[in-house]
Amino acid sequence: MAAAVEIDNVSKTFKLYHERGTSLKERLVKARQSRYDELKALQGISFDVEEGETIGILGRNGSGKSTLLKCICGVLQPTSGEIRVRGKLAGLLELGAGFQPELSGRDNIYLNGSMLGLTRKEIDAVFDDIVGFAELESFIDNQVKFYSSGMYVRLGFAVAVNVDPDVLVIDEVLAVGDEKFQRKCIARIKQFQEMGRTIIFVSHSADQVRTICDRAVVLQTGEMIGMGTPGSAVRLFRERLLESDGAPPAEDTAPSVDQTQKEEKFQLRVREVFTSVSELEDPVLESGDPFSVTAVFRVKEKIDSMVFVLEIHGAKGELLLRTDTDQLGLSTEAPMGEGRITFDFPSWPLNDGRYDISIGAQNRLGDVTFDWRENVASLEVIYHGRAAGLLNLPLSASLTAGGPIVRKVL
Repeated sequence: MAAAVEIDNVSKTFKLYHERGTSLKERLVKARQSRYDELKALQGISFDVEEGETIGILGRNGSGKSTLLKCICGVLQPTSGEIRVRGKLAGLLELGAGFQPELSGRDNIYLNGSMLGLTRKEIDAVFDDIVGFAELESFIDNQVKFYSSGMYVRLGFAVAVNVDPDVLVIDEVLAVGDEKFQRKCIARIKQFQEMGRTIIFVSHSADQVRTICDRAVVLQTGEMIGMGTPGSAVRLFRERLLESDGAPPAEDTAPSVDQTQKEEKFQLRVREVFTSVSELEDPVLESGDPFSVTAVFRVKEKIDSMVFVLEIHGAKGELLLRTDTDQLGLSTEAPMGEGRITFDFPSWPLNDGRYDISIGAQNRLGDVTFDWRENVASLEVIYHGRAAGLLNLPLSASLTAGGPIVRKVL
């Protein structure tokens, strides 16, 4: 299969000037005297995106995600390296990119469409679809400078997906839209996937990357530190987040002596995770049976307020459950020393399949992660019933027949 996008050893460097003239004369006079630092936003990025593939890009703020997308879309030119795109490309970059604020929404649709290579006749043919998808019928003749951020996003996405692109590039602006519009966008992206279109997708949501993407790239300070399945990429992304937050990367094996010594640098370390079926000779759970997950942890410095997080993922990486001790009404204080946290399911509610379990510890705001264990345990479930579907919920039915049905009115 041919590559729709080829990114070959791409680097991008910006000059950050300490002092720069405000007029043309000052700039000419001080041209050789201007002092600046170089910011290497991208360093030697190389990967291919196959036709019909959806690639996710993960990374912290400042990792180079948006710069890479701008280079792919042609908004920026790489300092070195080459990017080759086959077919028509449509991009949805940062909020308001490509819009002229003094023009109306109608005029901006024609302006953006022409920039993407469409004739006026071709834009006329899709104009109603664009306006309908964006849900801006009442505002389409207003100047876009009066649009809210959500209206900006709706219009930009509607233009991008209705010009029939071969390659669709989407930055993390989808986070600005409301939940209803986000669902609408995800549905359109999946429709594009079914049509065999190529998509490059940037998101801060690891679960969106798991659900939508075929593969994912992880960037850190302008370098590509990994590429693989969504699950492996999310794992690497979260490990690097832990390192930057001061927590050690997760390990799948029991800690060694050296690892134990390294743990002394950190506030909390999850030492072991096991389930109620881990020690069984045949570690398979029957749907509907009780089940528990336990994490053994060690605390070096007392933590006054924290939460333990539990995630359950399906075989394709889709998030089925995310909960934490705060949501479950358990106020957690972690004193120094060893401890354990157990999540109990009185009745396992899922049917046949393999499920992956992740456990982590965060502060209550969720902006500091003390430790995270991605896919640290797995669970095989069998179901002997006859009902189809994913869930096995307590359910009964009753039937009244052979006489009048009396309803009591309260």
